Formats: sequence, structure tokens, C-alpha cells
Amino acid sequence: MTEQKSPETRVALKHLYKIFGDDPEGAMEHVTQGLSKPELLDQHNHVLGLSDINIDIPDGKITVIMGLSGSGKSTLIRHLNLLIRPTAGTVEVDGENILDFGESRLRTLRQETMSMVFQKFALLPHRTVLENAAMPLAVRGFAKDDRQAEANKWLDRVGLQGQANQHPNQLSGGMQQRVGLARALTSNAPIMLMDEAFSALDPLIRTDMQNLLLELQEELHKTVVFITHDLDEALKLADKLVILKDGFIVQQGEPQKILMKPADAYVEEFITDINRARVLRVRSVMRRDADLEGVDDAVDAEATLEDVIAQSRGDSSACFKVVQDDRVVGRLDMTDLVRALVPAIPTAEEDAPRPAA
Repeated sequence: MTEQKSPETRVALKHLYKIFGDDPEGAMEHVTQGLSKPELLDQHNHVLGLSDINIDIPDGKITVIMGLSGSGKSTLIRHLNLLIRPTAGTVEVDGENILDFGESRLRTLRQETMSMVFQKFALLPHRTVLENAAMPLAVRGFAKDDRQAEANKWLDRVGLQGQANQHPNQLSGGMQQRVGLARALTSNAPIMLMDEAFSALDPLIRTDMQNLLLELQEELHKTVVFITHDLDEALKLADKLVILKDGFIVQQGEPQKILMKPADAYVEEFITDINRARVLRVRSVMRRDADLEGVDDAVDAEATLEDVIAQSRGDSSACFKVVQDDRVVGRLDMTDLVRALVPAIPTAEEDAPRPAA
């Protein structure tokens, strides 16, 4: 069996802090001594935006950062291109601390290395769809024919054929966000930042946009950082999931592992209403190196437990060999499947949310 290599880190956040107020550096001393976000606000009139954030963002994958309103997720994504500068810590892109960049290098980073898709679309109303999509290359001085050819290519890819000469106010919200996505893709930046990009859309349109992103990602392998407050969206999109609370990380990792083993009661509360059969996959529940004698039926490692329940036709004694890439990698018994449908309950000492590396 060939061991799969872990994706390389494209962006690394190390010991990142952000404090809002008149004297953030002075307030840092209180935070490092253990003062909580409410205490810092009450005692020193400063807001703790981020506290000791450590995240390795893998290259070519979708990292989803989620949390409730006020958890710090939008503050965090704005640190990646230094729209907000940290009080302490580093932001490394391809191994370089971008806090050391001068104005010129920072501008190049924002124009060529990172693109951004906004919640409110951020389209220029007086420009056509084509002109909006071509904007990243116009800013960089590309010739009109070249930038429009590139923009037209991505407009077609996101399903906006024939809309190039329209203006934003002539489009629906979903179509406007497709323009925003085409604009980000036209830049050809390897890193794409998406801040609540689909939150303003109706549910069906939102689902279409999620599917479009996954379809494009299958081909393009961008390094995507996606902000959301919606757990269903996070579980659908994420290769890596980071959960924030009050500015610190409660838990991060592969979504399936978080579902199977929540770090504490806070994460457990987040996932309690999830349809586990629909989101858990066989690979997360199967037994590896198990006895396969007498097991003939097979299921794919990426199948959901809901798929397996349907395949078993209600037979609670059914068992399956698990196949991945034409190889048998484990065994799944229906008893293990049923056990996985019951949410894990953290132990008493795990109940209090805490910072996590």
C-alpha cells in the first residue's frame, strides 16, 4: 500500500493575536496572562478579536473556518492578505512572513497570489459583467483583448454565457455572485479567500454555488479559505475544518474526525443536529485489518452511511468489505454503523471550551 503524502502548507498562521482598542500592545500582557474576551472588554475596554491562532492551511485544499457571529472568523481571513494587521504573530505565505513585505510586494501578493470573493458581491455597478470579471487583469495592466478573453473564459465556466454586456443590477443575486467568482478566477491567483461568499443567497442557489465551487476545485486545486457560519455548508466543502469561539480555536482537523470525536461540549452542541448518516463516510467508521472471511458485499470507502443503510435493505446483521481505489481497505458491520450514528459525548473534563493549537 502506497502511503499518501500530506498536502504541503501554503499559508501558516503562527501565534496570531488581534486586539482592538487604543493600546492593543499593552492589552496583550493581560491576554497572555489568561484574561478572557469578556474580561478584557469589561476591565480594559479592549476587544480580543483573535487569540493564539495556529493554522496550517494546506495547498490545493479547501479550508473552512466557521463559528458563530463574533467568533473572529472574518477578522481572521482579513489577516491572510493583511487587510487587518495582527497585534502579534506571523502570517506566512509559501514560507515567507508577509508582515515583512513592503508596499510593493504586498500589492503584488494581493493582485497575483490571492483573490477574494465577498459576501456582498462587491461589483462595480457602472461596469459591465465582462468589465467586472476582467478587473484583476486591468489593474495589472493587461491589454484589453487579453483580459477580456480570460474573463470571458471564466464567465463561461461559471455559467454566465451571453451575460457579458449586462450590468450587475440586471442580474439575480446568484448570477452576481457567479460574476464575483469569475473575477477571482480571472486573476489566476493560486489562493482564493471566500468570506461568507454564499451566505446572502437563497438556499437552492446557495447549493448550486457550492456544487459549482466543488466542481471547479476538482480541476483547479486552488488553496481556498472559506468562511461560513453554516455547519452543513462547512461539512460539504471542507477538506479541513477550523471551529472558532470567542477568537480562539476550539477544534480543527478533518471534518469526519471532528464529527466522530468532538473536542468538547461546545463542538458537540454544534454538530448535534447534523444528519450523521448523510455526512459520515464509510472510511470514518470501518475497521481496518479486520477479518473478511465470508464477506462478499462491498461498499466504497467514500460512500455515506445513508448509502450503506439503503444497500443493506434493513438487514441489521449485514457486513461489507470496504473498497478504495480498487483495493480492499477494511470491513464495515451494521452494528458499527449504528453505533456511529449516536453522537459522541465528551467527558466531564473536556466540557469547557479551550484554546487549541
